[in-house]
Amino acid sequence: MSAARTPARAIEVLRADITGLDVDAIVNAANEALAPGGGVCGAIHRAAGPELAKACRSLAPCPTGEARITPGFLLKARWVVHAVGPVWRGGGDGEEEQLAACYRHAMGAAEAAGARSIAFPAISTGVYGFPVARAAPVAARATLAAWAGCPGIERVLFACFNEQDRAAYAVAAELACRSD
Repeated sequence: MSAARTPARAIEVLRADITGLDVDAIVNAANEALAPGGGVCGAIHRAAGPELAKACRSLAPCPTGEARITPGFLLKARWVVHAVGPVWRGGGDGEEEQLAACYRHAMGAAEAAGARSIAFPAISTGVYGFPVARAAPVAARATLAAWAGCPGIERVLFACFNEQDRAAYAVAAELACRSD
């Protein structure tokens, strides 16, 4: 695990299964229908149980770049924030702005719910094809900027599926905190 530090806060980056983290909110890399899918989305839905899909149906659709929040049901996390990331189309369709919006809206939803800690996956880097090398700096900068307006959130984590993603997000978080 590594942490990028600002004077009062640190973004923690670790390789972990987000479904088992002991945080107030975890972020789901959701689709617009907020339906169970593959990757982290499928894992979260399986771990939370069938009530999550039912709760999501009542909130769908969710446009790209936005977020919705539900209870965590069977998860350790009290809430699941469903953030819809962009599908990578080569970088010319506003993908970076949409991805940044996901992180900002997820932070805002968690703050509004009263979360003190939140864990993010590498949104859009799986089946949506967003290159990790481009997604990590966007995620780190957007999260750090949003955190400034979320005084109730004390702990932010990036939970990465593999070591390569963890390394990329750790470097991005460190650079974002240095330039803050």
